[in-house]
Amino acid sequence: MALFSEAPDSICILRLSAIGDVCNATAVVQMIQTQWPNTKITWIMGKLEAQLLGDLKNIEVLTFDKKKGLKGYLAIWSLLKGRKFDALLHMQTALRASIVSLGIKATYKLGFDAQRTSDMQSFFIDHKVPSPKSAHVLDGFIQFAKVLGIVEMPLKWTIPVSDEGKQWALTQINNKATVVVVPAASKSYKNWHAQGYAKVIEHIAQKGFQVILAGSPAQIEIDLADEVIKHCNANIINLVGQSSLKQMLALLKESKLVIAPDTGPAHMAVAVNTPVIGLYAHHNPQRTGPYLYQEYVVSAYQQAIEAESGKLLAELSWRSRVKDALAMNRITSEQVIEMFDKTIADFYIKPNDNREIL
Repeated sequence: MALFSEAPDSICILRLSAIGDVCNATAVVQMIQTQWPNTKITWIMGKLEAQLLGDLKNIEVLTFDKKKGLKGYLAIWSLLKGRKFDALLHMQTALRASIVSLGIKATYKLGFDAQRTSDMQSFFIDHKVPSPKSAHVLDGFIQFAKVLGIVEMPLKWTIPVSDEGKQWALTQINNKATVVVVPAASKSYKNWHAQGYAKVIEHIAQKGFQVILAGSPAQIEIDLADEVIKHCNANIINLVGQSSLKQMLALLKESKLVIAPDTGPAHMAVAVNTPVIGLYAHHNPQRTGPYLYQEYVVSAYQQAIEAESGKLLAELSWRSRVKDALAMNRITSEQVIEMFDKTIADFYIKPNDNREIL
C-alpha cells in the first residue's frame, strides 16, 4: 500500500554518491516531480556530485563534504536543523550516509529491505522498500517512488547542460561524427587494457569516425589514455583530465556513441540519450550496466564469475562480484568491434564523409 494518497509537502533524498548512481537516482527523482510538481524536494548529495546535479530544476541541493570529517556532518545537520520532511528516501547503504540521516527528521524513513541492505542501514530507517525482481540499481530506486505512491512511468532525465559546456563540446567535436571512449574507471580492476582499446579505435577510425578520449584528471585515467595512444595507429583527441563534469556531460550528449567500462560517464551518457557500449567483467551488468543500453554491453562477467566460483551464474547471488583483478582481460577486441558495428547499425549512426583510411 502506498504511503501517500495525495502529494506530500516535502521529501528528502539521501544519495551522496557516486556519479553513476546519482544519475540513476535522478530519473526517479524527476519521476516523482512529474506526478507531484508541487512537492518540495531536497536532495543531499556529495560535493563532487553536486557539480553535475546542483542545478537540477526545482530541487534544493544540499552538499555533504565527507573530506571534512566530523565538521562535514555538523555542517549538513546545521542546514537541516528545525526542518521535518514527510519522507526521507535513504537510497544509499553506506554508513556515512546513515550517519548523515541522523540529522534528518522525517515522518517516514525509507530504506532497502534485507535483499539489498548493508552496512547496518536497517537500524536507521523505519520502512523497508521491497526489492524488485530485476537486479538493476535503478529498478531498486524506482521501488522507493512506488512505495510513496508514484505511478511508474517511462524514465527520462533532464540534467541541465550549460551554454558554455555545450560550446566547449561542439568546439572539440568540430562538426565530425564522434565516438567518445572513456577508457578508465577510478578502480583499476574495472579497466580494460590499452592494446584492446587501440585495436577498437583503429577500427572506429577506419569506419570514418573521430575518436575522443575522455575522463577525469585521476592519474590512473591519464596513464591509461597515454598507453592507448601509444599503441594506436589512428588519430585520437585526448581530453582526459581536461573537462569539468558539466563539460563532460555536454561532450557525451553531442557525441554519437560512448564506449566505457563500469564508470560514471556511462550512466551520464544514458542520461543524455547517447548510446553506450559498456565493458564489464567485475560487476554483474544486469545490476550496474547502462540502463537503457544493456543489450549493447560486452560482458565477461558470467565467464569470470563461473570460473572463479566453480558454480553456474544461476546458482549465485546477483550481487556476486568477481575478485580476479585481470578479469577484464577476458574481453576481446573482436567482441567490442562486433558490438560497435551492431550498435552503429541499430542506431543508424553515420560516419564522417571524409573518413580516415589507415
